[in-house]
Amino acid sequence: MIGPLWCVVPAAGRGTRVGGSCPKQYLPLAGRPLIEHTLERLAAHPQIAGLLVTLGADDAHWPGITELNGKPVMTAMGGAERSDSVLAGIDALPPAVGQDDFVLVHDAARPCVRLADISALIERGCAKDGGLLGAPLRDTLKRADTAGCSAQTEPRDQRWRAFTPQMFRRGQLAAALRAAAREGRAVSDEAMAMELAGYAPLLVEGAEDNIKVTTAADFPLAAYLLSRTVT
Repeated sequence: MIGPLWCVVPAAGRGTRVGGSCPKQYLPLAGRPLIEHTLERLAAHPQIAGLLVTLGADDAHWPGITELNGKPVMTAMGGAERSDSVLAGIDALPPAVGQDDFVLVHDAARPCVRLADISALIERGCAKDGGLLGAPLRDTLKRADTAGCSAQTEPRDQRWRAFTPQMFRRGQLAAALRAAAREGRAVSDEAMAMELAGYAPLLVEGAEDNIKVTTAADFPLAAYLLSRTVT
């Protein structure tokens, strides 16, 4: 079994689709900031050794957490894009985390991830060059035209929705993110950077209630899911 591993949590974004001046990761969810739920869920996993949170340069909302569940919580300054923040977090990990060690990356806005799914990702991903949680696409997929009308039905075979955590070796992920930046390639997640570098990340099916809180309407749904306390 793989040993304890660190998790990078990019939290430098502002979440503009929610609206308002407060970044969405600090908006209240079930009476507490969204990010606190996420960090506590991650810290509860027995194979996560510590958390590295990347923050915006002008972040005045971070509550100064330094420990959760007896595990260290470190911070670093993030960047303009998610990939910049993830790379900053990887670079700021403790020296004890080797270049060949696996690290997790998890969205600050995914507070409902199940501990069992994290375990499945770690167990299966470490046998490959890493992987990511996700779920096969089950809805019919449409391509819209410029007027917002349905122009074509796309095949859904072999299509997946990508979730987090995603897990890769520290050195390989850092190199892939740097290569994408040099080439001017905008990457939407870590798996995309690894794909561009020639890797084939393993897709590990996880629960679909691992939602990403993106709009104001997602907050009551996330609160309901948290109330079920499914781990």
